[in-house]
Amino acid sequence: MHPGAWWLWALGLATAASRTNNPLLLGLLVGVAGYVVAARKTDAPWARSYTAFIKIGLFVVGIRLAFNLVLGSPIPGSHTLFTLPELPLPDWAKGIRVGGLVTAEGMLFALYDGVRLATLLICVGAANALANPARLLKSLPGALYEAGVAVVVAMTFAPNMVADVVRLRTARRLRGRPTGGIRAIAQIGLPVLEGALERSVAVAASMDARGYGRTAEVPAPVRHLTTVLTLGGLLGVCAGTYGLLASEGAGYGIPVLAAGMAASLAGLRLGGRRQIRTRYRPDRWDTRSWLVAGSGAAVAALMIRAGAHAPDALTLGVVPLTAPALPLWPALSLLVGLLPAFVAPVPPAPPAPPAPPAPPKESV
Repeated sequence: MHPGAWWLWALGLATAASRTNNPLLLGLLVGVAGYVVAARKTDAPWARSYTAFIKIGLFVVGIRLAFNLVLGSPIPGSHTLFTLPELPLPDWAKGIRVGGLVTAEGMLFALYDGVRLATLLICVGAANALANPARLLKSLPGALYEAGVAVVVAMTFAPNMVADVVRLRTARRLRGRPTGGIRAIAQIGLPVLEGALERSVAVAASMDARGYGRTAEVPAPVRHLTTVLTLGGLLGVCAGTYGLLASEGAGYGIPVLAAGMAASLAGLRLGGRRQIRTRYRPDRWDTRSWLVAGSGAAVAALMIRAGAHAPDALTLGVVPLTAPALPLWPALSLLVGLLPAFVAPVPPAPPAPPAPPAPPKESV
């Protein structure tokens, strides 16, 4: 499977998550992403980072609720849960309060907002767990090779660090040493940082041995045209993406995004002339890759269409307090994201451990 297909699928799910604050639909999105990860992840170190992204998402929800408790909420509410001591602030800080009334409407609004942000992080974590970062770097255009190296090294650092922490905690547990507390964290952190430094030195040595950084001579007009196309295209992509994510710009978002992507691709095509490198066994974008990427795009398109025709089903209000309902057609459109669990190739099974040697036969 092409690694770019996994990222397009995950970005489609993230776009769908940004169009709603319904916790039932967001929970269904998390379930879809989790099922695909469980069905198609490998035993590589980066595949184990999905759990870390779930924990980060739960932490984000907790932080959002804590901010609402301390700083209050602009949402007016009539159901008071409790009252915190309010800190008096000077006149120049009008509009800001610390403490005071905590209402059910404000807490519910903070919960919806935090769950939506957590779902976005979990969708990105699903792509990080399914796509091979080294193969993703190999598939990048030549103009983005330097930036791609930095991004892939940064993405690989977190899963490897999580794997190192798990390995060291298991080793300490087998030796009968504590794995919790400040002292244990300090004793685990030093080997983890040492391993990260050794991997960084090894990556730098391998890049230097392969002649990383060599460029070809390109005429000045081509360089200037490349810069204009790339920067203009990226601005168009940003404006189009904002139009897709914002409910007010759904009309102009798609044409601006298409024009920006066309300009960016032209700029990247010209910028690739500076790179002197070859690709060994490049990944092919086959039919399964189209199906995986298309499922994520279909989920995003269906949610955008549902938001245009039935916004009340996707964007829930908290005044007055009402229980969230699960809209049928948006929920069915999210299930299209399960397609990669059936069309993507099954990862190879890990090798079985060698059988123990048979005991020697006793001679009579």
